[in-house]
Amino acid sequence: MAVIPMWQCDRDGSMFADKKAAEEHDRMLELADNLTSFLQSQMTISDNAAEEIGLLMARNKEALSRAFKGKPEMLFELMSNDEEAETDI
Repeated sequence: MAVIPMWQCDRDGSMFADKKAAEEHDRMLELADNLTSFLQSQMTISDNAAEEIGLLMARNKEALSRAFKGKPEMLFELMSNDEEAETDI
């Protein structure tokens, strides 16, 4: 019988076979949590909406970062990727 090491994310209980992937997922969730708190401190928004927006931003942080640094067309690429994903379903 083989032993397979697994890593569990503290925040949501997700399991990963790769430690690096688990740590990356945990960092993404931490960023989403911080973004959620920031949104709620700046505007009146429901908890659910703030969490969804925080997760969306955290999952797409690389493209958003490039957009903020002067490449706003990156946002159109995100939208086209989402549309492609929806048509694949």
